[in-house]
Amino acid sequence: VQLQASGGGLVQPGGSLRLSCVGSGFTFDRFAMAWFRQAPGKEREFAAGINWNSASTYYADSVKGRFTVSRDNAKNTAYLQMNNLKPEDTAVYYCIAGGIRKGGEIVPTWWGQGTLVTVSS
Repeated sequence: VQLQASGGGLVQPGGSLRLSCVGSGFTFDRFAMAWFRQAPGKEREFAAGINWNSASTYYADSVKGRFTVSRDNAKNTAYLQMNNLKPEDTAVYYCIAGGIRKGGEIVPTWWGQGTLVTVSS
């Protein structure tokens, strides 16, 4: 199984980035996809997730209204569109494939490598 994330970089506050995550080695459209992030000196946290057919999306309160998660099952790819970025969004962003518990908690099965997002002027 591979989850290849890309799209990170340096962006000014208020700017936008789009992260991509290509999955291989598993049946992509049978799994929820999500993004977790880990800021320097902090614990890893959930950011956004989407169920297998895009019918349901999930967001942390800190990113709601600014980030949009999506997926294209034909391309085995998940995306995270990040708008109005803030310095506190600076983190390594990880994509995962996993399941969804009742109540909407996304539980990772596989982790990809991270991609660094730095928001700074």
